[in-house]
Amino acid sequence: MVFSSLFGKRPTEPESTESPAPEPSKVSLFDRMRQAVTRTRESLSQSIGSVVALTREVDQASLDDLEPRLLAADIGSATTAIIMENLRQRALRTGIESGAQLKEILKAELKQILDGVSHPIQHPATPPEVILMVGVNGTGKTTTTGKLANLYRSQGRSVLLCAADTFRAAAIEQLEVWAQRSDVPIIKTKQGGDPSAALYDALTAAKSRGTDVMIADTAGRLHTKTDLMKELDKMRRTTEKLVPGAPHQTFLVMDATTGQNGLQQARLFTEAAHVTGIVLTKLDGTAKGGIVLAIATELKLPVLYAGIGEKIDDLIPFDSTAFIDSLVG
Repeated sequence: MVFSSLFGKRPTEPESTESPAPEPSKVSLFDRMRQAVTRTRESLSQSIGSVVALTREVDQASLDDLEPRLLAADIGSATTAIIMENLRQRALRTGIESGAQLKEILKAELKQILDGVSHPIQHPATPPEVILMVGVNGTGKTTTTGKLANLYRSQGRSVLLCAADTFRAAAIEQLEVWAQRSDVPIIKTKQGGDPSAALYDALTAAKSRGTDVMIADTAGRLHTKTDLMKELDKMRRTTEKLVPGAPHQTFLVMDATTGQNGLQQARLFTEAAHVTGIVLTKLDGTAKGGIVLAIATELKLPVLYAGIGEKIDDLIPFDSTAFIDSLVG
């Protein structure tokens, strides 16, 4: 196809009358996102349907019924308040004539919230790109680190993993398993060792090998929150000394099933670890996928990747259009 578009069609190729097929990656992303948010979509679709079931036109009274449904989807009080105010103003000015129109207006409101905090990832001109993975234990941080390594490797980038969570029992062994599955090298130390020393070794190795991306799995818990934040700050200083401008990305791993409680935990990391984006795990395991909107409103951070299953390739780049279309239907 590239040869044909640049230099003209080969004489032996027949003229095609078929429409070009959609890009497999786009189709796959939409379908996988749609499957992941099935439970949330079913709840919201029923809610929107109930709003217009008894009246032809959506008015303020019928919108009052939608508000608790948005809150039930974990969109969050702040986000819901913004959405409802905009919907009510629209109903006052021009009216909302049908459930179909309500869906389209709601989709536009939700997408605006997500796009308002999105920004392109800035990759360094010179490798390695250094990524720190942070988050509390139990969110799937180590598993996500391995899946992210696999995703980058599938994109043709070389990856090195660093097992810098030396506090949690079996964290190093767990990351080793994911390194084998992803077919990427790993730098580690013994349990209880200095995580910054492991990070130093990994950064040195990544530089000498010309590795594209170095991903460090950090501790999700130490003896106190103060200890944890001090350790993360020490690791940031270590990366800055060895790689100018690093860490280039700090991804906070959040569990979608924890809902609003997860936001409380996230605020601590956001303030202390200079988080640049969110990786949301277990999106397929909750009927409250609206937490994505709450993250955007309350943390002012974009969701960059979404975990939609347990398999190694069940981590996908987050796309606001695919998410909103899948969520609202």
